[in-house]
Amino acid sequence: MRADNKFALAVYLWGAITGIISGALSVQNKAAWIIGALMFLLSDVFIKAVLRGDFPEELKALDGGALRVAILKKAFWGWLLFWLYFTMLVYTIGIDFKPVPYNNQSLLAQMMNSS
Repeated sequence: MRADNKFALAVYLWGAITGIISGALSVQNKAAWIIGALMFLLSDVFIKAVLRGDFPEELKALDGGALRVAILKKAFWGWLLFWLYFTMLVYTIGIDFKPVPYNNQSLLAQMMNSS
């Protein structure tokens, strides 16, 4: 597997993990979203541990603080997408959300009344 693909999968995995943690904690405390967002700053530690030096070409020449910044920049959008998705999914499941139709003529109301 190419190093770029491994990097992307590690980023997505970390986004999913932080999203699940953030969503589960948000059920009890609304400020837990902030904790989940701050977990992004640990992305480089997780990615370095998972990849064990098998970085994409543009990251291989970097070291130390420059590598950390480059990883965080490259990982941001992929991580954000998975973090938001899993945070909202786990939070919605955790609060036992039930849709409420505001119009009795809507498709949602018809579907809820037919069962």
